[in-house]
Amino acid sequence: DYIQVEALLGLQCKKTILKDEMVFIIYHQINELLFKMILWEIEQISEDELISTEKFTKHLNRVSRYFDMLSNSFTIMGDGMDVEQYMKFRDTLTPASGFQSAQYRKIEFASTELINLIDFRYRKTINRNTEYSNAFDNLYWQVAGLDHKTGKKTKLIINFEEKYKDEFIDFMKKYNTTNLWTKFKNLPKKERNNINLVNAMRHYDHTVNISWVMHHLNAARKYLNSGEKSVDATGGSDWQKYMHPKYQ
Repeated sequence: DYIQVEALLGLQCKKTILKDEMVFIIYHQINELLFKMILWEIEQISEDELISTEKFTKHLNRVSRYFDMLSNSFTIMGDGMDVEQYMKFRDTLTPASGFQSAQYRKIEFASTELINLIDFRYRKTINRNTEYSNAFDNLYWQVAGLDHKTGKKTKLIINFEEKYKDEFIDFMKKYNTTNLWTKFKNLPKKERNNINLVNAMRHYDHTVNISWVMHHLNAARKYLNSGEKSVDATGGSDWQKYMHPKYQ
C-alpha cells in the first residue's frame, strides 16, 4: 500500500494486441520514474543557497548513477522487442514520440544555462533581455519539430507546446540562476577546484551528453534502420541528426 503497487501495475495501456508493446510501455515508464528522481536530486542542489561541495557532489553523483542506469538499460528495449512487432505497434503512436518527454526537457533546463540549449545558429540573437518565449522558440530541439520544406511546426511540436509550453517557461525562469552549471560557477574558486566535485560535473556531462544520447541513438537505429531504407520517426523528426551529440 505504501508504494501503491496496484496503481503502478495498472498504468500500462496497450494500443494493440502485440506482446512486445508492453515492454515498450513499461520501459518508458521506468525512464520517467528515473527522470523524476533526477529532478528531485537537482532540486536539492538548486534550492540550497549555501550549498557545500560535499552536498553538491553527493546529489550530483546520485543523478549520474540514475543516468548511468538509464544509459546501460537500452539493451532492454534494443534487444527486448521483436523488430517486426515494433514496426507494427509504433504506427499507432504517430505523431507522438519519445521526443515529448517533458521531464527530460526540465532536466536540461535545470542542468545548464539557457544559452547552451539554444540552437547554435541563433545564440547571437539571445541575451539576458530576451523574452523567455523567444528563447523557447529557438531551443536546439525545436529544429526537430519543423517541417523544413514549409517552415511550419509539425503536429509533434504543436501538441507538445500546447501541453507544456507555459510550464516549461515557468521552469526556465525558476532555474535561470539556480541551474547546476550556474550554481557551480558561483561557488568560491577554492570550491570550484574541489577534485571530487569537478569529477562529478565531468561524469554527469559525459553521461548525459555522450553515453545516454549514443545508447539511445543506437537503440533507435536497430529498429528504424532495420529494413532496406531508414524509416521516419513517429514524430516525423530527422531523428539521426536530431539525436546525435554533434548536432546538439
